[in-house]
Amino acid sequence: MSVPSVDKQASNTPSSTKEKADAIVPVGDDAQDDYAHLPPEEADLLRSQVQVTPVNLSFFKLYRYSTALDLAILAVGYVCSIIAGTLQPLMTIVFGQLSQTFVDFFAYGGSPEHFQHEINKFTLYFVYLGIGEFVFTFIGTFIHIDRGEVLSARIREQYLASTLRQNIAYFDKLGSGEITSRITADTNLVQEAMSEKVGIMLTGLSTFIAAFVISFIKSWKLTLILSSVVVAIVLTMGFLSTFMVKFSLRSLEGYSVGGTLAEEVLASVRNVQAFGVQDRLANDYDKYLRITEKWNFLQGIVMAVMFGSLFFCIYCNYALAFWQGSRFVASGSTNVGSIVSVLLCMIIGAFSLGQIGPNVQSVTSGVTAASKIFATIDRKSVIDSSSEEGAILESFNGDIELKDIKFIYPSRPDVTVLENMNLKIPAGNTVALVGASGSGKSTIIGLVERFYQPISGTLTLDGHDITKLNTKWLRQQISLVSQEPTLFGCSVYENVVHGLIGTKYEYAPDDDKRKLVIEACEQANAWTFIQTLPDGLDTNVGERGFLMSGGQKQRIAIARAIVSNPKVLLLDEATSALDTKSEGIVQDALDRAAKSRTTIVIAHRLSTIKDADLIVVMSKGKIVEQGRHNGLLEELGTYYGLVQAQKIEKSKNAEHEDHDSAHTQFVTGEKGPDYRDDTNILDVARTRTKQSISSLIVTNRSVPERRKYGIWKSIAMIYNLTKPELPFILCGSAAAIVNGLGYPVQSVFFAKCVQAFQVTPDQYHQMRSTVNLYSGLFFMLAFVEGIAFVCTTGFLAYVAQKLVRRIRYESLRQMLRQDIAYFDREENTTGALTSTLSKDAQSVEGLSGATLGQILNSLVTIVAGTILSIAVAWKLALVCFACMPILVGCGFIRFWMLQRFQERAKLAYDKSASFACEATSSIRTVVSLTREYDVFSKYKSEIEDQVMKSRISTVRSSLLYGLAQGLTFFIMGLGFWYGASLLKDHTYGVTQFFICFIAIMFGSQSAGIIFSYAPDMGKAKQASENIQNLFHSIPQVDSWSEEGIIPQGVQGDIEFQDVHFRYPTRPEVPVLRGLNLTIRKGQYVALVGSSGCGKSTTISLVELFYLPLSGKILLDGQDISTLNVNAYRSHIALVQQEPVLYSGSIRHNISLGTPRDVTDDEIYAASRQANIHDFIMSLPDGYDTLCGTKGALLSGGQKQRIAIARALIREPKILLLDEATSALDSESEKVVQGALDRAAQGRTTIAVAHRLSTIQNADIIYVFEDGKVLESGTHQELLANRSKYYELVQLQVLERT
Repeated sequence: MSVPSVDKQASNTPSSTKEKADAIVPVGDDAQDDYAHLPPEEADLLRSQVQVTPVNLSFFKLYRYSTALDLAILAVGYVCSIIAGTLQPLMTIVFGQLSQTFVDFFAYGGSPEHFQHEINKFTLYFVYLGIGEFVFTFIGTFIHIDRGEVLSARIREQYLASTLRQNIAYFDKLGSGEITSRITADTNLVQEAMSEKVGIMLTGLSTFIAAFVISFIKSWKLTLILSSVVVAIVLTMGFLSTFMVKFSLRSLEGYSVGGTLAEEVLASVRNVQAFGVQDRLANDYDKYLRITEKWNFLQGIVMAVMFGSLFFCIYCNYALAFWQGSRFVASGSTNVGSIVSVLLCMIIGAFSLGQIGPNVQSVTSGVTAASKIFATIDRKSVIDSSSEEGAILESFNGDIELKDIKFIYPSRPDVTVLENMNLKIPAGNTVALVGASGSGKSTIIGLVERFYQPISGTLTLDGHDITKLNTKWLRQQISLVSQEPTLFGCSVYENVVHGLIGTKYEYAPDDDKRKLVIEACEQANAWTFIQTLPDGLDTNVGERGFLMSGGQKQRIAIARAIVSNPKVLLLDEATSALDTKSEGIVQDALDRAAKSRTTIVIAHRLSTIKDADLIVVMSKGKIVEQGRHNGLLEELGTYYGLVQAQKIEKSKNAEHEDHDSAHTQFVTGEKGPDYRDDTNILDVARTRTKQSISSLIVTNRSVPERRKYGIWKSIAMIYNLTKPELPFILCGSAAAIVNGLGYPVQSVFFAKCVQAFQVTPDQYHQMRSTVNLYSGLFFMLAFVEGIAFVCTTGFLAYVAQKLVRRIRYESLRQMLRQDIAYFDREENTTGALTSTLSKDAQSVEGLSGATLGQILNSLVTIVAGTILSIAVAWKLALVCFACMPILVGCGFIRFWMLQRFQERAKLAYDKSASFACEATSSIRTVVSLTREYDVFSKYKSEIEDQVMKSRISTVRSSLLYGLAQGLTFFIMGLGFWYGASLLKDHTYGVTQFFICFIAIMFGSQSAGIIFSYAPDMGKAKQASENIQNLFHSIPQVDSWSEEGIIPQGVQGDIEFQDVHFRYPTRPEVPVLRGLNLTIRKGQYVALVGSSGCGKSTTISLVELFYLPLSGKILLDGQDISTLNVNAYRSHIALVQQEPVLYSGSIRHNISLGTPRDVTDDEIYAASRQANIHDFIMSLPDGYDTLCGTKGALLSGGQKQRIAIARALIREPKILLLDEATSALDSESEKVVQGALDRAAQGRTTIAVAHRLSTIQNADIIYVFEDGKVLESGTHQELLANRSKYYELVQLQVLERT
């Protein structure tokens, strides 16, 4: 099965490929920049692999994945929202009729009974309108939220499906962090744009239109005159919204780059902490946050001008309406009832238009975000693994031939990697590719896997051009094991089963699959260690396999590759991470597996390929030599030189045999080789309870619990974070108070005007004079409110953007402060943390910014309206405001419901986002396993589960929201009925009634508006809780701590005293079981042993990534747990097995070796030491060459040498090398090893190595087994001892065969 196809949009438009590590190429005019030096057809071919055509979206295009049923349901939702909106202005007809009844009763007299009868009739109309409003608002809101979730889920699915279909060059240009940002933050924006915001907008729009229709019926002349103001509003909004879209797009672009950087930094947190560059990288992230802040602030300014213009126009409308209306009444062309209806319609219509404003922003942001998502969905991939096109061969032998291949990476068009490459690989043969890093070995594997298109030439399988074969079928015939193996965050069993995708066993019963998996694991020498895991085959390997050692990951990856019994096997440094013993066994398994199939092997450790049918020696994209091992040795050429560099010195038997026992220490007092007996191991430091020390400590450990924080704590946190902007908050809040006072003031002006109308015709001149005065006051109010709205929104938008940036920056700093155990926990995957940075800071805006202004405004309106009403007509005010708690209570319950919904949704979408992020960041592994459909279907089921779970919560919250809206009418009805009773008895006059009634009406409307912000407040509350939990998390090993002794005059003596250790996430598995070892200053010490025996753990403990459970680690006699973390780490440099580089230049990456500023001369010196300076200078941009996301634009060896340069620039006292040269070819390794040997002089060096030729000159070699030292001594002493080390050496000897 293939990934569901999505709408595809081909485009041949040339694109701009301005080299950025941050962005995929948009189509533009400056398209020739990077490809100008190439012939047009080559340039077009490269461009097509990275080009993305921008998509211009309209709002309705968001619904492209709707089915007929969806559209029918949405139509019902739209109709309900429209009806709910129309019911509001219908109330003005009732209001107008009531006003006429008042005029008739007071101006011309009439019986109180008839007056009461009319009032009762109109009050019932309010009740009917309230019921209608409740029902239609509930249905409309539910449908919009529910369908918004359903349809945005489909967009999420289509985006992931489309991303998984893209060719690899697309990912070389695009950061996986950007994909994570799209799949979390941007899809949320799209969901918002399709959810209740649309319903609220539709309701507002229909209210506005219905108000106009009623106005025209009542008095078309007055309505036409007043509509001039509406035209002004529409033109202003239309003009300003174009800027909104533009600034929104720029802001999203800025953050996507920052998101990629954050993802890279969090994915390599060990590296970041080891080099102490947390603050430097956080500051780099902040540079992108500044860009986002700038564009978001400009968006806020446009929003402010929009609001200001809108309310200025609305109040001007009142002035014009009363002034012109009084003239029409005087001329006898209309009556008071019609004027009041038109006026009220205009108030409600204008009010509803104001309600649309904030939601337009959400919809605009959603459409902008969707345009980026749909650009990927519509992109036609040059190599599409989901396509059904291409031939499928019924059978084939496995002959592979490269004919005149020329290749250039699309992301690095200046460098030709392969030139006229010709190579025949006969079926069933094993061909080894050797040569310097960057010579094009891995590129050949990439071309066989069809990751890239060659510029010219053909690559054939059994004579068939592979570009004519079906891509998915081709990849299913090939198994790839790469240098840095990628495992997925599931069980060992599931990881290996991924290798069966596309075979006849894919849907076989579980028992059959388990047999195959166990067989493959046995072949890959993985079964022994898998059986020792807590849950055996069902043990979770952690995100990207972090719970496994390098060798364990590699063996699981090999099992995954051979489980399907493929015809073609590609091994790109497949055994580089294995210890010698495992390598020997696995190599034997791979040799057996290779007999019946075509195998291409890339190896730097030449002992692994001496039996190959053909060895091809490459240099600079060309073949230098080829032949068998012995033949090439006789030629004394390049290969001979490589072999000499890796020879292991033989034992000087005669000299050392006698001193065997004297020099070889079986450390920790075990009884010689019998140590391997498991019963002895378990006896270590037992207590009377028959539990080991580490078990007891683990049992007594408390797990940190997630704390809950109330709304006041959240507000306090936001206040503390925005303290520097306090003057702006105060100015914005003061302006919001002025805004809120607008409605009560307006109610006084309105009541005075209505009262002025209630005169007989002979007093019309006095009526005109009074109305003119109040029209002037309305005009003054327009200016005051317009300016106040600009100030409120402008000031608070500035504060909100400062807050968002500060939260993101501080959150990243706080994450980088945490110890490594924090990142080992399942809930803190890179995807989840990147998503937190992206979403939570944005969500906190729901308690600040424009939302805060609107809430303040509404609160002031309610409070001021209440006070005014009580002052003017306390009896009526008290009755009406008795209903207010019901409204507020209803809104509060909805707020609470939505908050709970947020908590659930966060977990579900975080989990699915983390899953998607894991897949896209390991895209090469996903496509080589043809796992696209598998990833897609799992993601789809997770998303669909979340949609189903959300539905009940949506029903409840919509029900309460509808009730809150309907109650407004009931309150009005009550107000009219009771008010009329008081008027009938002449307790109050008409002016008092109208002041009180309008203040209450707008009070209840404002209360309703506060609750429309409940979703934003719900998100903000949940987000601020997440942020507070992060901010209050204090790690065991705290890099911010000023405490601890500052080590002075560090010598470099290191000692482990009875150290016990278990990983916090796997407390049931002992790793170190009483480790004792001593390293003297200036010594070069090597740690060797099988995978999982604790070598890399020892390095982690020296780096203070973890604290031991018991025992001590001493530096110069001081317990390192008592030292200041940063001061201690400043004396240590680490080079890891899998080198970590960041987006940015080579210069930037090397300078990240130290928190201080370094000069170019220091960078050049470190690069020369690491044998990389000449290579860098040969690149067109030298040290300014971009490395790409995770260093994707460099070969493994080049990355490793840059990593070594980065370590040397620290000038450390202690150098930790965790398989530091495993990725290097023999030639580079020899030079780098020489450089490391020079660098090691005068410093303590601890090296973990599987390739024993690299550590044969070590001062002391510690051989580990089961978390302890089995034997130690020099190379010669250990050979003479003929124990474990001797066995390992025998497996790696390179002699003629």
